[in-house]
Amino acid sequence: MKPVWIVDDDQSIRWVLEKAFSRENIAHRSFSNPNDVMDALEKDIPQVLISDIRMPRGNGLDLLQNIKETHPQLPVIIMTAYSDLDSAVSSLQGGAFEYLTKPFDIDKAIELIRRAIVHGERNQPANKEIGAWRQDSTEIIGQAPAMQEVFRAIGRLAQSHSTTLITGESGTGKQLVAQALHKHSPRAKGPFITFSTSAVPKELLESELFGHERGAFSGALTMRRGRFEQADGGTLLIDEVGDIPFELQTRLLRALTDGHFYRLGGQDPIKANVRIIASTHYNLESKVASGSFREDLLHRLNVIRLRMPPLRERSEDIPVLAKHFMDACAKSLGVVAKKLSDEVLQQMSNMPFAGNVRQLENLCHWLTVMTPANIVGISDLPADVLAETPQQPLHLQGEPTINAMLPSRLNTADWESGLGRLAVKMLQDGEKDVFSALSAQFEKTVLKAALEVTRGRRVEAAQRLGIGRNTITRKLQELKLDD
Repeated sequence: MKPVWIVDDDQSIRWVLEKAFSRENIAHRSFSNPNDVMDALEKDIPQVLISDIRMPRGNGLDLLQNIKETHPQLPVIIMTAYSDLDSAVSSLQGGAFEYLTKPFDIDKAIELIRRAIVHGERNQPANKEIGAWRQDSTEIIGQAPAMQEVFRAIGRLAQSHSTTLITGESGTGKQLVAQALHKHSPRAKGPFITFSTSAVPKELLESELFGHERGAFSGALTMRRGRFEQADGGTLLIDEVGDIPFELQTRLLRALTDGHFYRLGGQDPIKANVRIIASTHYNLESKVASGSFREDLLHRLNVIRLRMPPLRERSEDIPVLAKHFMDACAKSLGVVAKKLSDEVLQQMSNMPFAGNVRQLENLCHWLTVMTPANIVGISDLPADVLAETPQQPLHLQGEPTINAMLPSRLNTADWESGLGRLAVKMLQDGEKDVFSALSAQFEKTVLKAALEVTRGRRVEAAQRLGIGRNTITRKLQELKLDD
């Protein structure tokens, strides 16, 4: 069996991988720079190549590009300590099989290597649909596992024209993801148009979306192109699609189904070449169940779904986000950037941030303007921030959760009492399968907590919970937490 090649200038990384591969009986060979790899490729080809992205004597992305030109079937895994959107998208668009964020879980790395070996044995091109096109993008920041999954999704959707539904609470950055999907797509040179349903009066929604002819209604003195026409050749983001009135949903569904629409008051069908991205903070399945959202429209929008995690699920990103916002606010105001003390960063990391990233950005702007000293201390934080409780329910609007019933500081009696009250309410309301529903919610809550504590490391989470690795994998799939 051919070896796996390791390329990294960091000897400690090479040593860790070498020991792990030896333990797993995986043949391997190590290199400290890309130049030596290119020389070695003239004589031999590895089974899989795993390379760092930034090295003093070469660049992992350049190595990836050279390998894809000379050995397109070779699976390449890119390692990076710089877990931003640019690194993720550049790796995947360059043809990488996958990318691995440092510091990584060694069991996860081994699992990834084995998948790459199987992929190579099947002799299939790795990500053949993704070209080598690259574009700088620093608008989305995140090292948390949940954000890395978002980065991977953007990279894999780069060449797609599929309708995409982005879900997540308000302030999580859904519009930034939509912009990134557009910028990294073949439509990047076309327009990116946003249609915000909450920013337009209800009576003008149809006209804003589809346009109107002159004289279509009182005040329509000229013909006006709607958002669909304006986005021709590009991307249309329908922001907060869950707020669209039911009667307008029918027209939107028809436009999405056959690609044609009519301006308000018009007689001639109009066709626009538009990629649709929709976003919502609602649980649309709940709105369908309540009769306020069309089920067929949901199916039409839900071709690809991306979930933006709330900030409380990626608290490890708060320090780097806070520094980014402090620097950006200072630059916009033309002042020297203020530094957040370790105590403030710790306090921020424990905050619930119900308003998510937007609330964090606003807080950083407030601190930049209002703090007198160059180093921000605990006493400089607004009183309402200090008073916030660290416990918030972990769910989208319309999605019930046991967490909402529990106090911020739990003891066994409180927990059992809260669970009992919830069970009584569900039974009184005549809900079915109460036992199964509560059991599933209990398991989901505990699994989320374990993954949060272990920062997404499933093997460690399983060990702490006292269950097997296969059990936690199965439970995550059953509870739809494996996205």
